[in-house]
Amino acid sequence: MPLLWAVGIGIVAGLIRGGSLANLGQLRLRALWLIGVALLIQLLIFPLGRAPLVAVGAAYLHLVSYTLLLAFIVLNRRYPEILVMGSGLLLNLIVIAANGGYMPASATALNRAGLPEVATALEEGLRQGNTVLMGEGTRLNFLGDFLCLPAGVPLASAFSIGDVVLGLGVAVLLARRMVKRRA
Repeated sequence: MPLLWAVGIGIVAGLIRGGSLANLGQLRLRALWLIGVALLIQLLIFPLGRAPLVAVGAAYLHLVSYTLLLAFIVLNRRYPEILVMGSGLLLNLIVIAANGGYMPASATALNRAGLPEVATALEEGLRQGNTVLMGEGTRLNFLGDFLCLPAGVPLASAFSIGDVVLGLGVAVLLARRMVKRRA
């Protein structure tokens, strides 16, 4: 959900700078469909308040979705903001791969974000969708979902350093590319 905040901040910043959403049409992005397929995979394995639609092989599908996103980044590396987004994705992919295809989440961060039911479900079942609770066997905890927006903030959730970097790239891309370049 922090990504939605980054999109909002980027759009507002772009509008303040005199930009327009129509100017984003000037971006020449290759293989945009890779993002669509990756998001579809994420929707199938991430519960969003319900059981995942695809539970078998969720860890592998999680890795596939991030690989597709990184392929999109490589194909569009001519935009510096997209390279920043790629750095965030790579940080997330590293921790996900190190933990068997699951993103480790801190119970403390989930509780502070107002998601105690998710923390409880993770404690009982150890994993939910594409997430697993941090514990003694978790690798690279510092790259997992240990940051959070407070419970009173709309769309509050736990998130990682990789999500912050990814969100920064998205916000800067929108803010910069909404403003028409002068010749």
